[in-house]
Amino acid sequence: MRRIAVFFSGNGTDFQSLIDGQNMSKFDGRIVVAISSSPDAYGIQRAKKAGIDCYVYQKSDYADAAARDAAVAETLHRYDVDMIVLAGYLGILTDKLLGVFDDIINIHPSLLPKFGGKGMYGINVHKAVIAAGEKKSGATVHYVADGIDQGEIIIQRETDVLPTDTPESLQQRILDTIEHTLLVEAVAMLCAKKA
Repeated sequence: MRRIAVFFSGNGTDFQSLIDGQNMSKFDGRIVVAISSSPDAYGIQRAKKAGIDCYVYQKSDYADAAARDAAVAETLHRYDVDMIVLAGYLGILTDKLLGVFDDIINIHPSLLPKFGGKGMYGINVHKAVIAAGEKKSGATVHYVADGIDQGEIIIQRETDVLPTDTPESLQQRILDTIEHTLLVEAVAMLCAKKA
């Protein structure tokens, strides 16, 4: 059984989808710890409700991202973590985590390699998709590598961009119909691969 850490920065809806997936035995793993980059993230409440230990590591409390990641790594080692899932986490991981943990995955709200990279997160992605006149969008789960949104793609799913879509409606539809289920599927795939 995989021992999973989930990282988030905000509302934690992707985190909740993983909690629900775990409760429904959709993957052979257990979320043993959660990491938040913000003390105000609602995901912390989700962790408490689910009985999952949660720690906050704000970038401002450390000299740099590497120092923060070194502190996070110590916590993950204490929980014997062997998979990290970035579920709406806005931090960029350093080599204090990359290469230390084998399976680190991220969910991104576009069809990578399109609309990835610096500044492409949350509503910014959906604004860019609509501004570019794209007919399709979706979500991607990929391995985390050096470079933003650069890792090998694990699984993608697409949906139509409707003529009436706003960035907000597109974001909500992708979250509701693709992102949450896709992340659970990807975790299940990695859990099965390791079994």
